[in-house]
Amino acid sequence: MIRVLIADDHEVVRSGFEMIVNAQDDMEVVGKVADGKEAYNQVVRLKPDVLLLDISMPPGESGLVACEKVSNDHPETKVIILTMFAEIDYLYFTLRGGAKGYVLKTSTSDELVTAIRTVYDGGTYINQEMASELTERLKDPDGIDEKNPLKVLTTREIEVMMLIAKGFTNKEIAEKIFVSVKTVEVHRSKIYSKLGIKSRAELVEIAIKYHLLEI
Repeated sequence: MIRVLIADDHEVVRSGFEMIVNAQDDMEVVGKVADGKEAYNQVVRLKPDVLLLDISMPPGESGLVACEKVSNDHPETKVIILTMFAEIDYLYFTLRGGAKGYVLKTSTSDELVTAIRTVYDGGTYINQEMASELTERLKDPDGIDEKNPLKVLTTREIEVMMLIAKGFTNKEIAEKIFVSVKTVEVHRSKIYSKLGIKSRAELVEIAIKYHLLEI
């Protein structure tokens, strides 16, 4: 039996995925959570085979950070990213963070089930259209790794950048991601330095271009 944990901040979405998974003879939902921090805690407690993880949950932690933590600390739990965004850059960052699957929320129930079985069996599942685009981009000597300036940022720095772009203060960011204000200040300084920018306005411009304000 494939044991599945669902992490999404919308109850109706969690319930929908639960119905799909529990309708399969070889799968069962062992838990449902609404944010990345609780997703990690439940992975530790429940030890699911597969984690269905929404990338766009509220910070505290985001799906990007939770994906990386689960993949690093509990590799026996395979992470499948669920998202509305057919963005190749999102795909790149989640694969970099250890995700084994990337499924659009607009996909069919059959595709979701196939993705779960594929990663459970040790494979990787990526939405077919996005997989084709990723292959082409990686063939390009100036592919994703070179075209996207965010490649130089860590997963945590991407999350902090997103919050800065949304207008949160250092104190508010510290409270949301459970670190000190000093740590946020260090992250902010590194982000500005790595991106070669000097103002929040420049940061917002980059965030909009690469869709971070929609995560």
